[in-house]
Amino acid sequence: MRRRSSLLVLGALLVLLATACAEEPADPEAGGGGETAAPTVPTIQEGVLQVGSCLDYPPFESVEGGDEVGFDVDLAEEIAGRLGLEVEWVRADFDTIFTAVAGQQFDMVAAASTITDERLQTVDFSDPYYNSRQALVVATDSGITSTDDIGEGDRVGVQRGTTGRGYAEEVLEPQGAEIVSFQAAPDAFRDLEAGNLVAVVNDEPSSAEIIEDLPTLTIAQPIDTDERYGFALSKDNPELTEAVNGALAEVVADGAYAEIFERYFPGVEVPPEFQPTA
Repeated sequence: MRRRSSLLVLGALLVLLATACAEEPADPEAGGGGETAAPTVPTIQEGVLQVGSCLDYPPFESVEGGDEVGFDVDLAEEIAGRLGLEVEWVRADFDTIFTAVAGQQFDMVAAASTITDERLQTVDFSDPYYNSRQALVVATDSGITSTDDIGEGDRVGVQRGTTGRGYAEEVLEPQGAEIVSFQAAPDAFRDLEAGNLVAVVNDEPSSAEIIEDLPTLTIAQPIDTDERYGFALSKDNPELTEAVNGALAEVVADGAYAEIFERYFPGVEVPPEFQPTA
């Protein structure tokens, strides 16, 4: 009886084994048979996209109630989500932010950063995600209407390391202006409001946002510098740049970009190159 019982058990096991072997392996392409691992995106910390930013430049990036908010913030987090990454925000000074990301102190810069040939010597940039220009901001009662009115001894505020500073040094300094650099853009506007400056040169959308609560200041002249913002990344991580570009293209195509844009720039038409196509 003991021998018969063993044979029965062995037979049952062989049937189970044959049944298991007869099952077809799961096809990862078909989406069935269990979950497949998401592709690994190379970052400093696995599963995390560390993003450097000044976080003091509304409407692109700032902190409200302890939370990071803004156009760049929402767009970067949308891109990270599509790559299966969680964003960790790292506060950084703008004048050293590109050397910092090049040195892999964080993975990416999201800081309303204009793509320039000079910066491309240090970092790689994503595809453009925003079109911008500069603005000349003055006191409402100053009588200044354009950069032509800026002259000898006029103190003009700019943020360090920005294209606004570059423009002021190239155009206004030869007219006799004294260029005064600030670590953070809002500090320049506070100095202008206090009467310590004659004007500030800064990105137009940020200038408009900052002076919204400063009725004594106004934009005297938009300055068309034909700038494009991009996310800056280390040249040592081209795989991440490629992944960010792929996710950015998806965000634009399916309309998520347009939703984020309209959230922060209501009433402004989404540029044709960022209109949804899906």
